[in-house]
Amino acid sequence: MKYATSPTPSRSNSSLLGMSSRTASPLPAPANYRDCMSATTKSYKYLRRFIKFDQMDFEYAMWQMVYLFIAPKKVYRNFNYRKQTKSQFARDDPAFLVLLVGCLCVTSIGFAWVLSLGFVQTILFTLYVVFVDCIFCGMIVATFLWLIANRYFRDRNSDFDMEWGYAFDVHLNAFFPPLILLHFIQLFFYHPLISRDWFVSTFIGNTIWLLALGYYIYITFLGFNVVPSLKNTRIILVTLPLLCLFYIMTLVIGWNLSVSLMYYYHYRVL
Repeated sequence: MKYATSPTPSRSNSSLLGMSSRTASPLPAPANYRDCMSATTKSYKYLRRFIKFDQMDFEYAMWQMVYLFIAPKKVYRNFNYRKQTKSQFARDDPAFLVLLVGCLCVTSIGFAWVLSLGFVQTILFTLYVVFVDCIFCGMIVATFLWLIANRYFRDRNSDFDMEWGYAFDVHLNAFFPPLILLHFIQLFFYHPLISRDWFVSTFIGNTIWLLALGYYIYITFLGFNVVPSLKNTRIILVTLPLLCLFYIMTLVIGWNLSVSLMYYYHYRVL
C-alpha cells in the first residue's frame, strides 16, 4: 500500500502564505503608527476620567502643588517613576488640572472683588482666566515647548520624542506658583500698598512678578531636564539673568507691573 508523498495543504501553510503576501506588500505601516494609536488612546482615557471624580487622586495632586513651591525636584522624580511604570511622562490623572481650575475660580472671585466687578463681569472674568489664560494659552505654550524640545534639545541618537501631553503638564506645573503669587498673595497687598504711587509699591509688586516668573522658568527647566533624551536644557536658565535685567529696568523707569495687570484685567471684561 502506497502513501501519498506530497503533503496536503494545511491551515498553517495557508497562514504562512498570507503572512508572506502581507510582508511583501509595497506599502509598509507608518513608523509612528503605534505611537499615534497609543497617544490617541491615552488622550481618550485622560479626557474620559474628567467625569469620574471618584477615580481621581486629589490627595496626590495636592501634594504635588505643595511641593512645586518647596521642592519641585521631588515632583519631577515622580514623573520619572511614571515613565518607568506606565511608559509615559504625562499625567494620566486629570486631578491636578481640576484642582488648578478650582484655584483659578476662587482667586478670580478675589480679583473681581479687588476690581469691583459686577456679577456678570465676574463670570466673564472667570471664564477668561480659566479657558483663555490657563487652557488656551497653556496649549499654545505647551505646543511651543514641545516643538522646541523635540527640535533643538532632543538627542539625535535617541528615537524618543517628548510627549505633547507632558509639555502641557510642564506648563501647568510651572503655572501654579505664579498663580498663587499673582492671583492670591498679591491681592492682600494691592489696595493698601501696591496700588500706591510710591517706589516701595513698585518694588514690592515687581518683586512678586520676579518671583513668579522665576518659578515658571525654573520649573520649566526641571521638567525638560528630567527627560533623558533631551540635552543642553540648561539653556533655559539663560532667561533668568534677562528676567533680572528686565526687573531692574522696570524699577528704574517706575513701571508697576501689578497695576498694569489690574488695568488689563479690568478693561478686558468691560
